[in-house]
Amino acid sequence: MRNSLVQLGEILREDGLVSGEDLARATAEHERTGKSLGRVLIELELVTEADLVAALARHLGMDFVDLSSGQVDTVAASLVPEHLARRHCVLPIGFDDDGTLVIAMGDPANVLAIDDVRTATDRDVRAVVATRSDINQAIERYVRMGESVEDLADEIDTRDEPDDLESIQEVADDAPIVKFVNAIISQAVADRASDIHIEPQEHEIRVRERVDGVLHEVTTQGKKIHAGVVSRLKIMAEMDIAERRIPQDGRISIRTGGKAIDLRVSTLPTVHGEKVVMRILDKSSVLLELSDLGFLDHNYQRYEESFTKPYGMILVTGPTGSGKSTTLYATLNVINQPGVNIVTTEDPVEYQLGGISQVQINPKAGLSFPNALRSILRQDPDVVLVGEMRDTETAQIGMEAALTGHLVLSTLHTNDAPSAVTRLTEMGVEPFLVSSSVDCVLAQRLARRICKHCRQAYEPTAAELRTAGLPVDEDESLPTLYKAVGCAACAHTGYRGRLAVHEVMVMSEEIQRLIVERASTEEVTKFAKAQGMRTLREDGLAKALMGQTTLEEVSRVVV
Repeated sequence: MRNSLVQLGEILREDGLVSGEDLARATAEHERTGKSLGRVLIELELVTEADLVAALARHLGMDFVDLSSGQVDTVAASLVPEHLARRHCVLPIGFDDDGTLVIAMGDPANVLAIDDVRTATDRDVRAVVATRSDINQAIERYVRMGESVEDLADEIDTRDEPDDLESIQEVADDAPIVKFVNAIISQAVADRASDIHIEPQEHEIRVRERVDGVLHEVTTQGKKIHAGVVSRLKIMAEMDIAERRIPQDGRISIRTGGKAIDLRVSTLPTVHGEKVVMRILDKSSVLLELSDLGFLDHNYQRYEESFTKPYGMILVTGPTGSGKSTTLYATLNVINQPGVNIVTTEDPVEYQLGGISQVQINPKAGLSFPNALRSILRQDPDVVLVGEMRDTETAQIGMEAALTGHLVLSTLHTNDAPSAVTRLTEMGVEPFLVSSSVDCVLAQRLARRICKHCRQAYEPTAAELRTAGLPVDEDESLPTLYKAVGCAACAHTGYRGRLAVHEVMVMSEEIQRLIVERASTEEVTKFAKAQGMRTLREDGLAKALMGQTTLEEVSRVVV
């Protein structure tokens, strides 16, 4: 016992996790109370449980996985019965390329647990280490979902597909259906997914999540549960559960994992049944600071000069899903003060912000963007946010508002910042109005952030850097870049989270003159670059050089 105690202390001290003085204090407390040294170190807040287990895993030559941040393969998790998972504190979390089952263990020395899992699954097993608390939480979330589906499949195996309203309601309220739907949503939130797809196939339903902009399959289940799952979601979203022939939209507000989450639900009839897509709207994301969005100092200063002015128009441009709304909300969070009247008009209002008046567009009732914007300007606003410049009328009213003492923020779908001013003139807005009202255009993309747990440093070749757009000489010392590798923490993708890549074009007298003269986008771009604008690619490459992303990812998101 004494040897293992000394060994644990030495491991932690060698890894720089505790000092000799702290270790002596913890050892004295261990001898006084009889508690394990590890438990004492955690209670004294000298190390976290994750740090302790990770250090032991390194010493044993095993991988450590952070289950609170990584994804678990639901199919793998469902292979072990709950009683076995709880008894040994183990959880299957995925598969190696050769089909070997990867299991997370709280006690990697428990050979009996490995044998039991091997027998229960009839598979080769590779053990990795995780904290007991993470494993127990994951068992609650993943194993129970797999067992709920099995219970459900057994329960409805003898039923026919429900047709009448009463039967549909009955199936939707079944406890296994409710547990399965709740588990899907909870898992998606835990996995940081932005969307959940429930897709009926000919003989099965597939559940996928979009994480960091890429879809991943979560589970595939028998077709018999499809009607119950869709009906349950329709009831939660206050849709018509009897109507299956036309698309429907709804909204669900729930709390999961201690967070308030809104789900925007959309159904679509397909040849194999209704497909459901849920957009996860995490309310905590609207509390983001602009500093959290990955601005480099140069671009942030240029952007800040514009949104701190009392009037003018700021346009945020980019394709769908490039984070435009998040940037605008983060900007409003900076501007939002008791002395400022902010009114927004959006379609739809995705996030509700405190202290801000938000107007939901309703075309059926005659409330379009132009009508809403006219009404808002009679409400004595200081700052106006228009969800999107969809038409000439909206753009014209917004620009006139910017000229008459209002700060107007909006979005536009263009590939880069200089294209925005050309797009507005092509929409029919007079060039003099564009040049005098638009103060700043911010173009952006979302690139995946490289996983810090597994990224691998390498020295690129000069040719590789030149191909990426970085001018280098043969005799010049080359920078260190990073490759995406993949580990349990990033679900073996090599990336975890996203960061924005920016291009900020501030209006100068020369650019205003070019707009009035209806100059081409190329000419505007040339002048803007000469006056300090860094292109999307240049900003992305700078972030790759800082070790935040990879050259491949920059090339993927920036043309």
